[in-house]
Amino acid sequence: MTPQHQIRADYDDRTIVVYQAYSPAIADAALRAGTFVAPFSFHRMTWIKPSLAWLMHRSNWARKAGQERILAVRITRRGWEEALANSVLTTADPDRLAQAGVHLQWDPERSLRGAALNHYSIQVGIGRRFIRTLVDEWLVELTDITPKVRKAADLVRSGKNAARLLPTERVYPLPSTLERRIRPT
Repeated sequence: MTPQHQIRADYDDRTIVVYQAYSPAIADAALRAGTFVAPFSFHRMTWIKPSLAWLMHRSNWARKAGQERILAVRITRRGWEEALANSVLTTADPDRLAQAGVHLQWDPERSLRGAALNHYSIQVGIGRRFIRTLVDEWLVELTDITPKVRKAADLVRSGKNAARLLPTERVYPLPSTLERRIRPT
């Protein structure tokens, strides 16, 4: 049985891939610059998600207004773990949450057909205090995966298997101190 709260991600020894959905204007500017630049906002929380299936569901397979482009954002594992170490669960005391530099929540993971699964996927909200750190120190690479997401959507709609188009997401190993910190009580 899959544990209820477990991070599954595409990662290597040094980096982890998280996903974000953006408008074409934000995605195009970021891809041209190789980093996030205006019109990306450095003044509001940005949510990163290691589950591509969850993000595809949330963005309606890159068809929702303002979420028409899906970027794979490769960041350092050191940065990912720093974000988790500074996170507060969104179910925490409101005053504590308001002071947090990073918000963390768990939402039902999704199948490729959009059905809620019986385990959860993590989302990490990078607050204003850490956005510059994310962009200037943690960011390794941006890749536009919108064409792959749309092709996968077409396969799913026609009843075919789209899993071969998606990255392999495996259990992300965390130090025990972080494991305890990110688990809902």
